[in-house]
Amino acid sequence: MFIFVRDNCRCSHCVNQDTGQRNFDTFKLPLDIEPTRLTTNEYGVEIQWSYDSHTSFYSWDFLEPYIKGNRPEPENVQINYFGEKGNPSSGIEYSEFEKDETSAVGRLTGMIIRNGFVFVIGVPTDSAKPTEDLLKKIAFIRETHYGGFYDFIPDLFRADTAYTNLALAAHTDGTYWSDPPGLQAFHLLSHTDSSPLQLPGADRGGKSLLVDGFHAAEILKKEDPGSFDVLARFGIPCHASGNKGITIAPDKLYTVLDYDYKSNVLHRIRWNNDDRGILPVEGEYSVMQWYRAAAKWRGILTRKELEYRFQLVPGTVLIFDNGRVLHGRDAFTGVRRICGGYINRDDFISRWRNTNFPRSQNLRQVIG
Repeated sequence: MFIFVRDNCRCSHCVNQDTGQRNFDTFKLPLDIEPTRLTTNEYGVEIQWSYDSHTSFYSWDFLEPYIKGNRPEPENVQINYFGEKGNPSSGIEYSEFEKDETSAVGRLTGMIIRNGFVFVIGVPTDSAKPTEDLLKKIAFIRETHYGGFYDFIPDLFRADTAYTNLALAAHTDGTYWSDPPGLQAFHLLSHTDSSPLQLPGADRGGKSLLVDGFHAAEILKKEDPGSFDVLARFGIPCHASGNKGITIAPDKLYTVLDYDYKSNVLHRIRWNNDDRGILPVEGEYSVMQWYRAAAKWRGILTRKELEYRFQLVPGTVLIFDNGRVLHGRDAFTGVRRICGGYINRDDFISRWRNTNFPRSQNLRQVIG
């Protein structure tokens, strides 16, 4: 019991105040260490230890969650589901980043946490660089086998249907990675069609699609809890193997719904039927149970009231939570130039915390 208390002394002798890292070898302490003196006051508890006579002080604020047997409570965030009308409060002007970058990034990341996505309006389109610089204000852009910051047209330069004119059903990216992207961004720089059959002003297609996966999962759990359990417990294989020299698969079979039954929290969604491999035939559930559950899930995802459809336009950057929001598009004609990138989830969450909360609160969250 007391080894836990001694191990978590936060004084300058025990914790490097510059790095926040533990400064001593826990396992040189006797596991049966005990206090030789313990005093309390209105501010906390002071303990002198038997092993080395070290003195520790713990504030009541620090001790409170552990006295109750819990970790510190997570940030109190209101999650707003969206449906076919989107969310009108998910927009921020690009000019705000020039006025006060920290405040603007705090607003942007907060919108993504609450609403799942954000539109940044008024981004220059003369080149892709302003979009790249915008993303780097959140965190570094992730490098993958597709490259880092992407700027592409539908030419199948990469062997992936995203690099075509074909329609894409609602999905999340990176199901074939052990650590899928946290954020994804798209900016339509241009959409041209030189076909002689294309009339001026005609619809060239390519509407974007967003679906709130957390909302869909809540519906599934309510309507068919058995199917929810199958998708939260049945791990499936996924792969990226279209490009020569690339055969990527995650380090284990992950579930469609990354759900923590102890805390009743859905952490993220992994869903891309196109990238799914062959289901394992042995396990807690049968393959038929998975197919039935997946069919129910797909049916919910394609309900009209859950599908937010809109047209990307030059000058507006879409950034969304890839672990919550599924995305897709309609087929289109002509040539679309799209730029954007991935940002790791941990770096996104860190940036959100540090632009919305005081450091003392953030340290409590990450240290425990």
